[in-house]
Amino acid sequence: MASIREATHDDLPYLVELNKICFPAMAEENVVWTIPQLSNHLRLFPQGQLVAEEDGKILGAVSSLIVDLGADAYRQHTYAGITDGGFFHNHNPEGDSLYGADVYVHPEARGKGIGHLLYQARRDLCKRLNLRRIIAGGRIHGFADHKDKLTPDAYIREVENGAIKDLVLSFQLREGFIVRGVLKNYIQDPKSLNHATFLEWLNPDYQPVEKDDRKVRVSCVQYQVRGINSFNAFAEQVEYFVETASDYRSDFVVFPEFFSVQLLSQKPLRQLPSVEGIRKLSEMTKPFMELMSRLAQDYGLHIVAGSHPMEIDGTLQNVCPIFFPDGSNTLQPKLHITPSEKRYWGISGGNDLRVISTPKARVGVLICYDSEFPEAARHLADQGAEIIFVPYCTDDRHGFLRVRYCSQARAIENQVYVVTAGIIGNLPNVPAMDIHYGRAAVFSPSDFEFARDGIQAEADSNVEMLLVTDLDINDLYRSRAAGSVTPRLDRRNDLFQFSTSLKSDRSSRSLDDRPPMDLPI
Repeated sequence: MASIREATHDDLPYLVELNKICFPAMAEENVVWTIPQLSNHLRLFPQGQLVAEEDGKILGAVSSLIVDLGADAYRQHTYAGITDGGFFHNHNPEGDSLYGADVYVHPEARGKGIGHLLYQARRDLCKRLNLRRIIAGGRIHGFADHKDKLTPDAYIREVENGAIKDLVLSFQLREGFIVRGVLKNYIQDPKSLNHATFLEWLNPDYQPVEKDDRKVRVSCVQYQVRGINSFNAFAEQVEYFVETASDYRSDFVVFPEFFSVQLLSQKPLRQLPSVEGIRKLSEMTKPFMELMSRLAQDYGLHIVAGSHPMEIDGTLQNVCPIFFPDGSNTLQPKLHITPSEKRYWGISGGNDLRVISTPKARVGVLICYDSEFPEAARHLADQGAEIIFVPYCTDDRHGFLRVRYCSQARAIENQVYVVTAGIIGNLPNVPAMDIHYGRAAVFSPSDFEFARDGIQAEADSNVEMLLVTDLDINDLYRSRAAGSVTPRLDRRNDLFQFSTSLKSDRSSRSLDDRPPMDLPI
């Protein structure tokens, strides 16, 4: 049975070839994806780039971006214009509409429900991000065969009435889309004579968001590790904090790095050598993920689930899962690994860093040591992050202060909020996890819009508690545009250049130098 997942950089060569197979006529017109374009899609909006896979083979895919068409919600536009020449540079996380840029299914897999799965995944994404609608320009696939007798509008009416079956439009109508108009000179396509339908699907669960009041409530768990006898005891302690955060109507609840290591204090697992212990813990990934997914759904909030060791690409990595209220998740690995993590546990660093779009804010995660490297935070800020979460695990005050001071610096230099949460307590029977020092805090830029000392909220040291505070996202933008200082605007790009080699960012640094799709503007 086919399943849906986010596309990866490794998928891109196959997706290019699949696009050509699905649209041979458009391939002749040079209206097909290139690897640089698809790379940019992943960099800007990874959640919107989905593939359908069965037995390891990709059978279909969709590409999407978020747009805002302004006061004229059904205005005329072209494919090249709405997709910025196929590169999605105009992806707008503040927009209200998910734009379906492409959907394609291998000819041999058509009729097997793959298209329906992809459309359903897109609807689920629209609901998850609380977007008002899905819109698209749909090629009028069979119009050229009727051009002598029917206008585009008349052809569409015949398809809607069932008198004509159109390979594309008939399917889209079955999927719940409504035709709002005809787009002229939309794309170079001989089958539709460059015409397209303006399609719309309205999200029945959409909740209007007041753009002038963008408040986000976060809860930081100052989590005390203590000996437990079962997974259920761990689950009860975790659920208590999630439930409490929900009672305070929090949008996000943040757990510390490695808080799941508490599971190694169970009697059968105590005193295991550190490498064997961390491997045992990675084997508990499934129940850990199932617990967090259930809690996110039951309590209707986002969970930044600290970190947990996971096997990825044949290596053991320290990974932070971020769970959405619908139970789905995305993973952020730790990039920079401390000497002790390497020495005691054999952990390797990940190679990807992404901004995650949510209905409340665009967020990123830097796990503990990652916060001490300004390049990582700069990358997230440049990609649109408004809040950076820093789950950490430090054994003494020196380690804690390194994370604290660096997190506050990241907030000031990038004009973002940085939300931190750390472990406290002791696990004397678990090697490399015996003592901890922590003090959860939320840091802001240092300017008039924010708290006097740049500390939005702060917990007491080494006391188990939940730190709850509200963040005003609009304050960030006011500060960035007209603050006492404007570090995001005043960077000397003529002196200092910033580049990345992240897995999701390959081939994207010189995209603007490459030719766009050969499309009408």
